[in-house]
Amino acid sequence: MSQAELTAVPAPRTPLRALWAFGILRSELATTLRRWRTLALLGVLAAVPVLIGIAVRIETGDGSRGGPDGGGGPAFLSQVTGNGLFLVFAAFSATLPVFLPMAVGVVAGDSVAGEASGGTLRYLLVAPAGRTRLLLAKYASVLVFCLVATLVVAASALATGALLFPVGEVTTISGTRIGFGEGLLRAGLIAVAVAVSLIGFAALGLFVSTLTDSGIAAMAATVGVLITVQILDTMPQLDGIHPYLFPHYWLSFTDLLRDPVYWDEMTRNLGLQALYAAVFGSAAWARFTTKDVSV
Repeated sequence: MSQAELTAVPAPRTPLRALWAFGILRSELATTLRRWRTLALLGVLAAVPVLIGIAVRIETGDGSRGGPDGGGGPAFLSQVTGNGLFLVFAAFSATLPVFLPMAVGVVAGDSVAGEASGGTLRYLLVAPAGRTRLLLAKYASVLVFCLVATLVVAASALATGALLFPVGEVTTISGTRIGFGEGLLRAGLIAVAVAVSLIGFAALGLFVSTLTDSGIAAMAATVGVLITVQILDTMPQLDGIHPYLFPHYWLSFTDLLRDPVYWDEMTRNLGLQALYAAVFGSAAWARFTTKDVSV
């Protein structure tokens, strides 16, 4: 074989690696979304708005004790009886602090460590896509789960709210009224905003997953970090560090219900999540590309 032929041989490997990378991403998405654990998590998330709606319906009866101007409880809960669309907003207020991030923490924590503990990680690394593309595929699958999980909560809340309560024009936090169609659009935007709020924590969970070969340990550590940081975010003595904690701006999605929309805190949230994704994504890459996989 001539020198020219030798230099021509490696050329087809670039599209081959791209093809393998696409195949790995598709495989990761299918594996993540078809696992019984993932389906169970989505089932729990779907059940939360149903339970909230039923509880509000039982408590208010025919709605004579509730409405936009009365009642108590979490944000938007008192408005649910007057408009079932508010159940979407109430459901996100209830699930975002605990249920949604815990579900993401389980999926992200198990992404790499679960493969290592199951003995399948080294077989994945044989593929020509390489470690970097494999890690990106796993992170992308976690991000897709974030979006799917938020959409499940939104769809469940919308269906439950429409079945149990009247729907119609939406009264914004600013006191103005918008049409049901615009309210539905804002509910969709809120679902996307909530999903985006989880990308930093997803990267942190991915990094933790590269530190151990035990899926259970990675999931527990990720959820433990979540609980610890949320506790720190509630301590007034630590006000100075609150704006740098990843859950601090999670509830900024409520500003999408202002008229006009207030963007400042949502922009800060986006920047903070991007920072966490960059820092912990880089740390995960540095760890995973040098990780000794022997099982």
